Amino acid sequence: MVAVAIKIWFGRQCCNAHIPCCRAVLMIPTDLMKTRIEIQKKYPEGPLPAVGAVVFKDAAVLLVKRGNPPSEGSWAIPGGSVQLGESLQEAAEREILEETGVVIRAKSPVFVFDAIELDPDGEVKFHYVIIDLEADYLRGDPKANDDAADARWVTEKELSRLPINPVTRQLLFTQYGFGTPNEDEHHD
Repeated sequence: MVAVAIKIWFGRQCCNAHIPCCRAVLMIPTDLMKTRIEIQKKYPEGPLPAVGAVVFKDAAVLLVKRGNPPSEGSWAIPGGSVQLGESLQEAAEREILEETGVVIRAKSPVFVFDAIELDPDGEVKFHYVIIDLEADYLRGDPKANDDAADARWVTEKELSRLPINPVTRQLLFTQYGFGTPNEDEHHD
């Protein structure tokens, strides 16, 4: 069993040395830590940072069909959470590889927005601050992995036939002149 040791500090001083006293060490299996991290994404105490990567290849953009909330079932720019100690570029490169199998080189941010979802009681269920970065395609064929239900290159013509996330649609049109600014009726 792989575990993480967490020291519990009691806020008192040890031996008059003016350092906190560690009185206990709690061992938590890493699989439970992952569950705890996932729980913190729902009903967070504050906004969580996330990244996306806008990747084009042969006049098509890389999109994923979201497999989990928020925006489950809609097509969007691939991405995910930033891990502690990661740069935005490192997070985007890791997330796109994990989610689609495509290798990219992430560049500068092109768009920043909030993704906030409330539950029926009006409580904040999800709150992400998402930073989308422009990225260069290096190699790989899209294949849905991780929390993506599908992943593929989408042409400008295909955008009108898919349920595209409205923020993704606006970003693609405003920043790249790709698609239309309004959500057209889609045909499944």
